[in-house]
Amino acid sequence: MGRVGVLLLNLGGPDNLEDVRPFLFNLFADPEIIRLPFSWMQKPLAWLISTMRAKKSQENYRQIGGGSPLRHITEAQAQALQERLKHQGQEANIYVGMRYWHPFTEEAIAHVKRDRIEHLVILPLYPQFSISTSGSSFRLLEQLWQDDAKLNQIEYTVIPSWYQEPGYLQAMADLIDQELQQRFDHPDAVHIFFSAHGVPSSYVTEAGDPYQQEIEHCTALIMQTLNRPNPHTLAYQSRVGPVEWLQPYTEDALQELGNQGVKDLLVVPISFVSEHIETLQEVDIEYREIAEEAGVENFQRVPALNTHPVFIESLATLVVEALNTPPRTFTEVVRPSKKVKLYPQERWEWGMTTAAEVWNGRLAMIGFLALVLELISGQGPLHFVGLL
Repeated sequence: MGRVGVLLLNLGGPDNLEDVRPFLFNLFADPEIIRLPFSWMQKPLAWLISTMRAKKSQENYRQIGGGSPLRHITEAQAQALQERLKHQGQEANIYVGMRYWHPFTEEAIAHVKRDRIEHLVILPLYPQFSISTSGSSFRLLEQLWQDDAKLNQIEYTVIPSWYQEPGYLQAMADLIDQELQQRFDHPDAVHIFFSAHGVPSSYVTEAGDPYQQEIEHCTALIMQTLNRPNPHTLAYQSRVGPVEWLQPYTEDALQELGNQGVKDLLVVPISFVSEHIETLQEVDIEYREIAEEAGVENFQRVPALNTHPVFIESLATLVVEALNTPPRTFTEVVRPSKKVKLYPQERWEWGMTTAAEVWNGRLAMIGFLALVLELISGQGPLHFVGLL
């Protein structure tokens, strides 16, 4: 078959507190989703927002040890995947490409070229597809392919989503079952709370993003694999800005369950396969406080998959299957519509979680961007002043 490579895609995160501001700048400088009327505004605005948010974000990262563990975990996943593939008789070089911090996707592609890879499997570490996560990375890669004729010599295939892979579902079920047995006196009575990262509703209703459908289907498949009688809820975390996001919101759902008398709660971070700030800080600290104030007495969380052996086996299965089926190109991936509304024209609602920027920087200050756009048009709303 020739030299085989696997490119693992992820968001990235600051390695230490000094990296937080430049990391945020990279997030906010991405024009893929938020399109400003003038391209020259993108970087100055990114500088302003990242500077404004740096101190608060640094405090969030300080709470989890001073930096994001995402790079370390992703590199460990890459090493484990390489060893698993080798055990199966498939030699492959594994590369890590982060969207907004080192090692950047561009750096990974440079290594792919250096190693003379002939067949490349592009595998995002997002089980469910969204135009704002996997889709953003695919669009960046497509541009790299267009700009570099040498990359056209590589036969590549993309895996848009893989939440239905049986090994992944089994690994999730195993972790849930383990926590139920170890953390609770009455495992069958525990309420299982799936928390997925949210996206603006317009992405689903106007741009055709399959994310919500895939999240809901994934939740049902995990519960089916788990095969337990526990009640469960699916909600969406990290909403930001003056737009409607997928509902129910995690904070609202937690308060409602507490009001209903739920005492034992097990949170499952369904859209994350690695520990990072949104599990370690947002769920473990912020959402725990909300739940306990609402009356939940035993709040526990399922750990992220990280290098769970069944999960790594599932990734290896995906790679082997991709190598043995017709390739799938960037042009076959869902793309956002240029007509998607990024903020409402009349009704304003503000929601903010302190860790929200780490999932999708293009969205994290959408309310601020809306303000800037309205100021440019001469319609700047005075009621936004308090937010700044």
